[in-house]
Amino acid sequence: MTGSSDLKVVMICGAGHSGSTLLGMILGSHSQAFYMGEGGKARYLGDLNKPARKRVCKICGEDCPVWSGFVWDKTQALHAQVASHIGRNVIIDSTKKDAWIDARSEELRSIGASPHLVLLTRDGRAVVNSRIRKYPERNPETQIRDWMGQMERSEVLYDSFDGPKMRIRYEDLAEKSEQVAHKLCDMLELDYESSMLNFSQTDHHVLGGNSGTQYIAARKRFENPDKAFVSLNERTRDYYKDHGGNIQLDLRWKTEMAKEHIALFDHIAGTYNESMKWEA
Repeated sequence: MTGSSDLKVVMICGAGHSGSTLLGMILGSHSQAFYMGEGGKARYLGDLNKPARKRVCKICGEDCPVWSGFVWDKTQALHAQVASHIGRNVIIDSTKKDAWIDARSEELRSIGASPHLVLLTRDGRAVVNSRIRKYPERNPETQIRDWMGQMERSEVLYDSFDGPKMRIRYEDLAEKSEQVAHKLCDMLELDYESSMLNFSQTDHHVLGGNSGTQYIAARKRFENPDKAFVSLNERTRDYYKDHGGNIQLDLRWKTEMAKEHIALFDHIAGTYNESMKWEA
């Protein structure tokens, strides 16, 4: 059983569609770590009133060897229970909600465990394009302002966080993966393992998160990927179907994003995005 003083939890903040599932899977491919996905969804496990995508492992489904046998006792620290359940002392949680991170950090400190924080940023144009692709019925201006709001809250959280923390750009994670993984291991006082970069070769059991990245891992695990719980919609199928399984920089926004949406983004968020802008 993992002792509380040995427990380290990495919580990822930032905006959705910024690469947190990829980051979580890279970290979760370390032999001492486990990526649980969006930990907030642990509260839905076994709740048949919730849609399956919220209450089961996104890769295994109902029969997951990890989550089908787990019940969160809310009188105890969630991440400590997960660590004990799976026998690892480093847990990664990509819930991203500032209130969730504050509550779980306080919970961890109360038992002598160590919360860590990673702020993941990405060029806002890529994030907004991904959201428009997934939710084409939603107002683009609202999508842009929602992204800005999430990032502003994450910056406040990061500045006030008391504990080990690191800021990472998605683009660096994709282009300089080994360098970034080394820095993450240093923060966690872990030995770097090159197998971390082969994230799709590890068995992952994730709650919530990006279906595309999960599909890459499921494709390596299942001879027939259609047997995995995770599935792709028509807007993303071609990109991930032909994906090599390695870490790749996703710049689809450059060819997909409508000119009027780029102009709207520049008008509303161009100045704010300047420090996150990626032109390589």
